[in-house]
Amino acid sequence: MPLSEHEQRLLEEMERSLYQNDADFVAKVGGKRARPAYRSIVLGILLAVVGVGVLVVGVYFQQPLVGILGFVVMFVGVLVAIAPGKRVAVEPGAPDQKGAKVRGGKSGFMDRMNDRWEKRNDGGES
Repeated sequence: MPLSEHEQRLLEEMERSLYQNDADFVAKVGGKRARPAYRSIVLGILLAVVGVGVLVVGVYFQQPLVGILGFVVMFVGVLVAIAPGKRVAVEPGAPDQKGAKVRGGKSGFMDRMNDRWEKRNDGGES
């Protein structure tokens, strides 16, 4: 059984609303990716290696406290190495690090698809 005109309009309105909300969510969550913090990665790896060494020394000399200390140092090193880098805040219209201008708001793939979808719907309703 086909939908009535009123039901079709409601369905199209709900689809547009859902798509717009998804685009807003993607814009909020997406954005510029974090730059890897190489200094933190190197420091974390060094701490992890030192922690493994202290852990092995603690086991070799049968000193549980030294082994536990080594494990803690190793764990902290891993946490430092995998910590996310700082996000880069970019203002619309400002050049990014590569010199290209960042468009305000509508620059992603999903945003372009949203624009095309809206153009199609606007053209079909007239």
